[in-house]
Amino acid sequence: EVVLVESGGGSVQAGGSLRLSCAFSAYPYNKYCWGWFRQIPGKDREGVAAIDSYGQPTYAESVKGRFTISKDNDKNTLYLQMDSLKPDDTAAYHCAADREYGGSWCTVAVVGDLGNWGPGTQVTVSS
Repeated sequence: EVVLVESGGGSVQAGGSLRLSCAFSAYPYNKYCWGWFRQIPGKDREGVAAIDSYGQPTYAESVKGRFTISKDNDKNTLYLQMDSLKPDDTAAYHCAADREYGGSWCTVAVVGDLGNWGPGTQVTVSS
């Protein structure tokens, strides 16, 4: 339905910053829920940030105040600005999207269950 490809991952020391990008294809519906989740091998997906079709962001408590999600419709790109990185942020980061069903459904709590996601980009934070 929508194709997503992440970039921008890498290795950084604690306290550093990275900006992840997610290029996405055209999508068939007017309203979509967009987000980022991260995953460590052997563990469940963890929703990091979401942004709804009105531009309202929500964040996991663990990243609130450090990460910022944004979307550039002209460039068909979703971003995740990550500042003050910690070793616990080490994971594969995936962008995700799905049709938004209205109301307040699109929050960080649902990002891990969205129906379309990219192959991921690795972020490694050293102490």
